[in-house]
Amino acid sequence: MNSLVTRIDRICYSAFKRNWDDQLFRERILLHLRPDAAVLDLGAGAGIVEQMNFKGLAASVCGVDIDPRVVGNPMLDEGRIANADGIPYEDARFKVVFSDNVLEHLDEPLQVFREVARVLKPGGVFLFKTPNKWHYMPTIARLTPHGFHQYVNRLRGRAEVDTFPTRYRANCLGDIQRLAAETGLLVERVERIEGRPEYLRMTWPTYLVGLAYERLVNSAEVFAPLRILLVGQLRKPLVSNAHGSHKGIA
Repeated sequence: MNSLVTRIDRICYSAFKRNWDDQLFRERILLHLRPDAAVLDLGAGAGIVEQMNFKGLAASVCGVDIDPRVVGNPMLDEGRIANADGIPYEDARFKVVFSDNVLEHLDEPLQVFREVARVLKPGGVFLFKTPNKWHYMPTIARLTPHGFHQYVNRLRGRAEVDTFPTRYRANCLGDIQRLAAETGLLVERVERIEGRPEYLRMTWPTYLVGLAYERLVNSAEVFAPLRILLVGQLRKPLVSNAHGSHKGIA
């Protein structure tokens, strides 16, 4: 990290630390944790993101992932190997389901949302953080091969084994609203957030480009669809009426 990058960090992004987005998401999740709650980490992986460690803060923290390392994830009380479109838990098991940078990898997001709705208790919440597909980085990702993604992440200090193929089929506000409507979940909040331009911090010239973009998209709400993060909260309704429609939480 050269001195000019460090200087931009200090002057323009002094409040941003490593994994700032995961810390932001952690704070959203903590609002919903209770000592008696069963929690599911959807796409828990090997447990490499320390901000997603909620062990001991809920009655149980379970996790599922296609990565076999989930079984040994130290942040979980139990890890099971499974695809997100077939969650290996019974109906209405969890008060909270969360996914950190998972939705962008889904081949069949509708089936995954159905599974989330199935395993949530009535009144339970589904919390997610995922890239917005209309931001420049996911746009570039959709136009480039997976090997390029591995190369970029290697430059950023991330192992190739932890760089997974991306699909971006559930990665804009419209996608989330449609998937929620088709699975009976209520959209309570979807934040669109632009912070420190992590992918452009590799050199000071690219960092300045990222800085200019960040200032632009945060200058007015009309630019919100171009911000990098989607941080959402969906809720399973408490009851259904006789016609099959749902009543939400007041």
